[in-house]
Amino acid sequence: MARFEEADARLFKNIWICMRCNAKNRTGSSKPRRCRKCGSSRLRLKHKAKKAGK
Repeated sequence: MARFEEADARLFKNIWICMRCNAKNRTGSSKPRRCRKCGSSRLRLKHKAKKAGK
């Protein structure tokens, strides 16, 4: 499955995952202060999927 710049931006840009409850936190530009679901401040960026064969 071929991916392109717009799809990568839509899937991975500015999406933060809570390390306590695994909720997705979408934001406009910067890291959110806390999780929208549980209130934790432990957030990480969504990992990009590795391309097969490389």
